Amino acid sequence: MTKIQAVEHEVKKLDRISLAAFRNWFLKFDSDAWDRQIEADVRAGKLNKLTQAALREHRAGKTRPI
Repeated sequence: MTKIQAVEHEVKKLDRISLAAFRNWFLKFDSDAWDRQIEADVRAGKLNKLTQAALREHRAGKTRPI
């Protein structure tokens, strides 16, 4: 049994309250991991081309307020 299968097996055994608590914990865990990855990508310059392209389009009047 893989680690993923073991986790799936354990999650399936949770009652509704425990499952809700796990879901809330995992959403925060996943969100925090995503934030850390985006921050690392920004520091590494991986988003520079996208940023520059977006700014060019904005300066050219190709954007609209949201």
